[in-house]
Amino acid sequence: MQPTASPRPVRIAVDIGGTFTDIEILDETTGQTFAVKTPTTPDDPSEGLITGLRLAGEHVGFRFSDISALMHGTTIATNAVLQRRLPKGALITTAGFEDVLEIGRHFRKQVYASKAEPRVVLIPRAWRLGIKERTLATGAIETPLDERDVARIAERLKAGGIQCVAVCLLHAYANAAHEQRIAELLAKHAPELDVSLSHEVSPEIREFERSSTTVLNALLMPVVRRYLERLRARLKTAGFEAPVYLVQSNGGVMSPETAALLPARLLLSGPSGGALAAETIAQRLAMPDVVAVDMGGTSYDVSIVSGGRTRLVTEGNVDGLPVRLPMIEIRTIGSGGGSIARVEESGRLRVGPESAGAKPGPACYSRGGTEPTVTDANVVLGRIDPQFFLGGAMRLDAEAARTAVTGRVAEPLKLTPEAAAEGILQVAVSHMAGAIRLSLFEKGLDPEDFTLLSFGGASGLHACDTADEIGIGRVVFPRDPGTLSAWGMLYSDVVHALARARLMKADGTAIPNLKDICAELRRAGAERLEADGIAPPEQLLPIALDMRYPGQAYEIQVPFDGAAGNLDAALKASIARFHEVHEAQYAHAEKHVTPDIVAVRIAATGKLRKPIEHAFAFEGSAAPKGRRKVYAAGNWHDTAVYERAKLAAETKIAGPAIIEEAHATHFIPPGWELTTAPTGDLVATKRAGGAA
Repeated sequence: MQPTASPRPVRIAVDIGGTFTDIEILDETTGQTFAVKTPTTPDDPSEGLITGLRLAGEHVGFRFSDISALMHGTTIATNAVLQRRLPKGALITTAGFEDVLEIGRHFRKQVYASKAEPRVVLIPRAWRLGIKERTLATGAIETPLDERDVARIAERLKAGGIQCVAVCLLHAYANAAHEQRIAELLAKHAPELDVSLSHEVSPEIREFERSSTTVLNALLMPVVRRYLERLRARLKTAGFEAPVYLVQSNGGVMSPETAALLPARLLLSGPSGGALAAETIAQRLAMPDVVAVDMGGTSYDVSIVSGGRTRLVTEGNVDGLPVRLPMIEIRTIGSGGGSIARVEESGRLRVGPESAGAKPGPACYSRGGTEPTVTDANVVLGRIDPQFFLGGAMRLDAEAARTAVTGRVAEPLKLTPEAAAEGILQVAVSHMAGAIRLSLFEKGLDPEDFTLLSFGGASGLHACDTADEIGIGRVVFPRDPGTLSAWGMLYSDVVHALARARLMKADGTAIPNLKDICAELRRAGAERLEADGIAPPEQLLPIALDMRYPGQAYEIQVPFDGAAGNLDAALKASIARFHEVHEAQYAHAEKHVTPDIVAVRIAATGKLRKPIEHAFAFEGSAAPKGRRKVYAAGNWHDTAVYERAKLAAETKIAGPAIIEEAHATHFIPPGWELTTAPTGDLVATKRAGGAA
């Protein structure tokens, strides 16, 4: 299963988004990469994947038998949750705790509202079933499991047409015996059910978050399994025999077999590839502090690289649903090229979060869409060339874009079509800038210290305006920005994230427990990696601790380097790091207080061979390929248009300017200047005294 053992020369990474499927092809001999983009097929994403692979083979010149591995990022899990295309499911829990999902946490966005926000509850009350049993926080069993209850519940589930079951018992993270027995009995009485056990999905404290994560995992099991079955069948029919890896939310990859059992780990599958790419590029450019923004057709993803590293968190949120799993910290909003603009009854212009998607798509796609979108606005303003969209592979209808913007926005607001289109972009930029502010300010970070890394098919058209909005003075446009998330997946490793919850004081009394837990986690991690075909020399087994001050409701994860054997010294180093990070994030530290250890974690990592950095050489000239009128800052500008592939080394271009490439277009506003970097990246800087 290990791709490094294969003599085949090509590795493929695929990122299936809501609008386009992005493909990166790595020539493992030379290190050179090639990009291909094809429309996503929403009804069956595997169809678009196979179509894209065939297109890539024709474009680059390889056969399916030449592929050593396929790294696959997908939004199948995220879209199923967002669109509520989920099967009928049930929850089995300890009697008396059936309403944990509905009670949730008492967080309120509108503090002074007379009513709390409605809860997102994926399992109705009738199918949240309590069962007689009780395990204490110590792991001791107080009330034995009533196995007759399980048999009765199994019959009820079958009669009710239930397809999947989440089992989340009180304190199962401390002792999983009852959950394991319930799984055995369900397999006996209702073998057709997909069963998700909390101690396998999220073995941690916090009943609500653990229940929510386990329920999401259960509901996604039939969805992801059916997709993987279709994908496997299509690949087999096409003659594809290479191993397939699914990209996880933490940036690692896992086998399809693991993904079918733990599909909740795919919820940020696609965006995590972009975060990996951002980390790699930050190192390449020696820019350790980067805001990475990925704007596709449907969403806008923000991740932070600080000190050269992306940040992993142990809990995220998908559409109001907590997911307690390790994942790269990414903030996502509904702002993409397909985001729909509409005028509300109050006269307020709103852009997104609704998206035209791939079908029918923006009005300019000529696929039946009539609503104006961000892409339509860019066409009206001359920022997108209708004849060169996707490098000329797709022609756009400029008149349809103008008609949509005029009828739905300009006329209701009594504006010219150009002013209406620019207003659409200003609202979208405001949303995007707000997401970046939140991502930086909540960590106490200053935007002026960061560089904006712009990628995704739509990001380059708005990156400089967004940076200007929040006070960032430098923007980087990397090579192949339209498929960069797929490119980042080429740098993934096999990762198994395991955890053991154990509340204990971070002092000498914890050492015996830490020794046992670390040994157990390393053994379990090594076994899973060996099952994936990863030999010990390629295994990394780093341990981390979740720490907090006594009484706190949140933790900070710090490394625990106990492999050398001196656990006392390792623990002291972890405590010092905890105080340091706490002070950086929250502006205070109680260094006289002994923190608590809440959980011990391991990210068992199997190293896969990385791409060889391909030397870049500019071979063009500084001359533009043409000129066209572009509307910006309330006026039409005669604007130079450049083809990125034909730029020369050490080129400097003053805005306004347009840079076109096969899968993206970049707009350099007035007041900005673009230069070519030796790495092949483009760097835009705000000129002193310039106004965008």
